[in-house]
Amino acid sequence: MEGLIMKTSKLVGLAAGAALALSFAAGCSSGQPDPAQRAVNAANRADQAASRAEAAATKSQQSAAQAQAAASRVEQAASDAKAAADRAEAIAAKTMAGGHHGGGGHHRHHHHAEEGGAAPAEGGAAAPAPAEGGAAAPAPAPATP
Repeated sequence: MEGLIMKTSKLVGLAAGAALALSFAAGCSSGQPDPAQRAVNAANRADQAASRAEAAATKSQQSAAQAQAAASRVEQAASDAKAAADRAEAIAAKTMAGGHHGGGGHHRHHHHAEEGGAAPAEGGAAAPAPAEGGAAAPAPAPATP
């Protein structure tokens, strides 16, 4: 940005010098401001142009900072999305692996074992007593309503 201001300042100086040189070359003609006034007017216009250029450069810097912040947010969102996709893939892999081993029936077996194994089955008969080894025989799966 400093380079832009230096270039603009040089441009202002050149414009003022050119206006002054033109005013002296043109000479004094009736109805027009004197050469000194014309040079002052040209210098004022150049100063205004430099101010506008500086404001535009400041706006440009602000826009660049905002764009950089937005890019950072997009990068973070992409990283979050990748992490979520990785987690979903891991869950899907676990689910697919669990489905091949009959995990659902195994869970129900533990559920009945937790009930104590003494609850009557659907037919009204009591569940079998534990075997000599202390392990209960698997209970039948309940009917789904």
